[in-house]
Amino acid sequence: MFQHLLVPTDGSTLSEAAIRAAVTLAKAFEARITGVHVIPEFRVFTHRIDMLEDTQERYAQLAEQRAEQYLAEVSQAAQEAGLACETISVTHNHPYEAIIQAGEERNCDLIVMASHGLGGLQGLLLGSETQKVLTHCNIPVLVVR
Repeated sequence: MFQHLLVPTDGSTLSEAAIRAAVTLAKAFEARITGVHVIPEFRVFTHRIDMLEDTQERYAQLAEQRAEQYLAEVSQAAQEAGLACETISVTHNHPYEAIIQAGEERNCDLIVMASHGLGGLQGLLLGSETQKVLTHCNIPVLVVR
């Protein structure tokens, strides 16, 4: 039924649960997985503490290191299950748009993502990225709670 699953990750505990669910599902359908992490663009004026303390270069370096760490979890889980997997990180100001774009560009037929991630207060104020993906995406989405 499903041949290619997209798994967005932000390193949260719920995101890890979504990775496990995606791997289980992909194994059942003999599907492949693409893991994606979206790095927010650097802003001089921001509410994000990690951007307030860093220069743009330092922020980019740390964000890329985190992306590699988060995506390694996807790769490792897929490898242990014997699944084909690729990972990508993209920089975008609107994570939900980047997630949808990645799914469309790679012809994914299912997005498996957590019900919410590291959004915290920002997620409450701006709406969760998962909700935005559900609202704007034509690809089916499986939400893991």
